[in-house]
Order: sequence, then structure tokens, then C-alpha cells
Amino acid sequence: MGYRVVVCGATGNVGREMLNILAERQFPVDEIAALASRKSMGTEVSFGDATLKTKDLEQFDFAGWDIAFFAVGSEATRAHAPRAAKAGCIVIDNSSLYRYDPDVPLVVPEVNPEAVEGYSKKNIIANPNCSTAQMVVALKPLHDRARIKRVVVSTYQSVSGTGKDAIDELWDQTKGMYVPGQERAPSVYTKQIAFNVIPHIDAFMDDGSTREEWKMVAETKKIIDKSIKVTATCVRVPVFVGHSEAINIEFEDFLDEDEARDILRTAPGILVVDKREDGGYVTPVECVGDFATFVSRIRQDSTVENGLNIWVVSDNLRKGAALNAVQIAETLGTRVLRKG
Repeated sequence: MGYRVVVCGATGNVGREMLNILAERQFPVDEIAALASRKSMGTEVSFGDATLKTKDLEQFDFAGWDIAFFAVGSEATRAHAPRAAKAGCIVIDNSSLYRYDPDVPLVVPEVNPEAVEGYSKKNIIANPNCSTAQMVVALKPLHDRARIKRVVVSTYQSVSGTGKDAIDELWDQTKGMYVPGQERAPSVYTKQIAFNVIPHIDAFMDDGSTREEWKMVAETKKIIDKSIKVTATCVRVPVFVGHSEAINIEFEDFLDEDEARDILRTAPGILVVDKREDGGYVTPVECVGDFATFVSRIRQDSTVENGLNIWVVSDNLRKGAALNAVQIAETLGTRVLRKG
């Protein structure tokens, strides 16, 4: 016996990826509905070998459906997620709307699977920010061994994290460098993204950080341990898919780099590729389409008493969004619903 599943935002990058991953992982689906905005109603999307026509999210009745994946942004989520939850359909939300709500669990299944059991307060589970998701997968097994005091992270985030328009902008600006008359001024981003990097993701806050940086701080504390200190600098780079992070970790106890490497090799969801030679590390291009979070460049930091540096790469549309959402549903199924 399987589930009746809804994917909201099925025509977007993340929604399409959710459908792909549900099919790839053979999630037990008895019936599936693909929803989109009214202007996209009737658009065809793929689910395994099947083709689905999208239905209107605004008019959809969630009664009798088991799980709804939301990938529609905060505004549409605010309008429709409570409606789905009230109808008895468990919402797994990819937006930032509910991540900081104390009554809504924020879940990365490799890190805090037990948190899904708190879904019943609002019938909603939140998916973390893409940059946070891959980082906490790498941090948690190390924290369990040596307790993390402080994290300094610099991110190198792909344009797919902003959406299709951002992908088009990078593509068009890149072409415009070589084809006269094809130039494209920035519209999605504040500055040119092609052949450039932009140290600005989301809105600026009063302390000079951006909301993306604040999200990494708040979400790491909620998912792993509120005592961990985190400082982040988030940068948009001219990469289509795949986020990278340079992470400096300070522990309470000493952790040798070789032991850290062994711990990460056996941790769930992680693949270690760490050879001290040319090409002995993973880059964003190589992680696209993969389920894993890759860790490379594991090495001691001698500038602090108990320090370590790591390089973490993951497909942001997968582990950073769609895959994590499906893994939440799988965890919910095994720990709570026990169907399928």
C-alpha cells in the first residue's frame, strides 16, 4: 500500500526534480498529482515513464491526499500549505516560510531523522536552505565525535538556486561575451554574473550580513546544536548547478584529519574524494545528478587548537532541495506512517 502524493510547483526546477527523484527512488506512490499556478495549468511534466498534466493549485482539494511537496515559494506556500495541512495532508515545504517556526520540525534525514515525529503540531515539515543542508550532513558526524564550537563557512553557490531566470541570465550573458548584439544587462542579479562572483545572496540585514548567511546560522543551530557558533559569507558564482563550500571547523576536542576522513567515509549520505594530487577532489560539475554530499580537501588547521578544514560539494537541486524533501517523506514513512 502506497501514498497519494501531491507535488506543488511541478513545472519549476525543484518541482520537476522532486518528480524525478520520487520515480528514481521508487517511492511508494499509489496516485500522484502535479500542481502549478493557473497560468501553467495543463503543462506536461514527467514522472518516470508517465506524463502528467498539471492542475491548478488554487482550486485543488487536498482532502484524502497523504503527502504534499511544496516547491512554490513563500507567498504561495503561505496561501495553500495551511489549507493542505488542515485537510489532513502532511506538507513538506521547500520554502523558508516555516523553517524557524518552533512548532515545525526542520529536517535533514541523515542528521536529525527523529525530528519528523514533531510534524503533528501543524502537519508541516520544513526543508532547510540548500546551503545549510549539505553543510550539516558533513558537520553532524564530526560533531558527534568532537563537539563543534565554531564554524566559518564561505559558500560558492550556483545560479540554479535562484531559479530558471537566473540560469537564463548566466547563459545569455556568457553568449553575449562572444556574440556582438547578444549582450544582456543584469536583471536577476545586482551585477553581471557571467565571469564574475557576487558576494550577495538574499536581502541585506542591519548587521551587514545577508539573509542567506543568517539562514545558515539559524538553521545549523536548529538542526544540530544551538550552542554551535556559525559565521557565513555566501557568494553567487557562474556555475549552473552545484553548490560548493569551504568550511573551517573549530572543535572542543582534538580531531585528527585521518580520523575525520574515516568518520566521514562511513557517515550516511557522504562520499569522500580526498587525494592530495591534481584532480583529487570533487567540483560542482562532477556532482550534478548525484544523491551524495561530497567531501574533499580534509586537512588540519594549525591556526587554532582543534581545527579542521573541509571542502563540501553537492547538487543543490537534489540534496539542497528535492532529494532532501523526498528523504523526509521516506523517513516519515518508516518512523511514523509505516506505509509502503
